[in-house]
Amino acid sequence: MYINRQSIEGKGVVCQGILVSESQIKRRYTDFTEIEGLKIMDSNLKYGDITEKIIGCAYEVHKFLGNGFQEVIYQRALALEFTDAKLDFAREVEQPIFYKGYKEEIGTRGADFVVAGKVLVELKVITQLEDVHLAQILNYLKAYKFEVGLLINFGSKSMIFKRVVL
Repeated sequence: MYINRQSIEGKGVVCQGILVSESQIKRRYTDFTEIEGLKIMDSNLKYGDITEKIIGCAYEVHKFLGNGFQEVIYQRALALEFTDAKLDFAREVEQPIFYKGYKEEIGTRGADFVVAGKVLVELKVITQLEDVHLAQILNYLKAYKFEVGLLINFGSKSMIFKRVVL
């Protein structure tokens, strides 16, 4: 479950009017804080409302399917979750690739998902994400001229995601 973090007070984190003490905080991440089973999203993130929904949908898919399927199965299930969440998305859309400041495209590549015309989502089904996968989504963001991307891996026991911002 994700709850937007509204502010940080000297004594804890205020979540929808509830003060949670610092001792209850289990871990702090770049884009969320885990508090005794709850993950509190940082509402100041660029397109944080969209990425929060995408991550929630991905968790639903992984909770039901687990790991071990081909990527296309997760793509199809995630598309159904996006529809249920009323997210505007396109799947396997050919995106033009640009070089430097040139206006002419140098090729195309199909992104797994583009959500709300703002967030690029790349899926993986591997046991462990590596630096090369992070480099791949960074390159896609630059080439497609997007600012925010999510790299989601369904291949491990727990679903893993990386939020990338240019």
